[in-house]
Amino acid sequence: MIDKREILATNPLLSGLPADVVEELMAVSVVKQFADGECVYAQGEEGDGLFGVVQGRIRLSNSSREGKELLVMLVEPGDWIGEVSLLDGLPRSLDAYAMGDCAVLFLPRTRFDALLKAKPELYQYFIPMLCRKLRLALSYVEGVALFPLPARLAQRLLELVAFYGVNDDKPGTLIDVHLPQEDIAKMLGVSRQAISRELKRFEAEGIIQLAYGQLRVMDEAALQRELERV
Repeated sequence: MIDKREILATNPLLSGLPADVVEELMAVSVVKQFADGECVYAQGEEGDGLFGVVQGRIRLSNSSREGKELLVMLVEPGDWIGEVSLLDGLPRSLDAYAMGDCAVLFLPRTRFDALLKAKPELYQYFIPMLCRKLRLALSYVEGVALFPLPARLAQRLLELVAFYGVNDDKPGTLIDVHLPQEDIAKMLGVSRQAISRELKRFEAEGIIQLAYGQLRVMDEAALQRELERV
């Protein structure tokens, strides 16, 4: 079991907040744990609180009535999810599932609302969360509307490098998350076969290296050039 005090010492979740705000948030929050594949919250549910990822990763996705999944993002430790429903009062727009064993800091809606009512100046610390998600959503819309698949794939790989890139003792940058081609296809809303063709081309050109469930970017500049062609 994770002690809430450990979060302060080891996780960037609350970094940048004033000490008194951190104390208040810790006082009204609880640590929850989820097993691999367990639902954190589901699309359509009431927004009952804010979740800060402490350990593990969380998969955010959206599904059509036909069951087709759009993988929106993989959330790392140090990030918050669920803030949109918390602030606008509408149902959850995405499904959130644990990837591996996860721990989250859960801030219940009733306590969050009471805290903001008592200290409305705290909004300034949560608005950037919404802005970040809005920018991400707009970039997806722009990609679908304006970019061909190679450019969209290049853009998403660059984003994954920015979030999950690790420089180890091998050439290039490893995207340090299990990333099957099926998941990349779900991120872009296309077939696995279409993604496979483009990834093989990128690999043949020396832009990436593929392994089972892993991807290593060898030439970020080449990915950037794919974007500049459109």
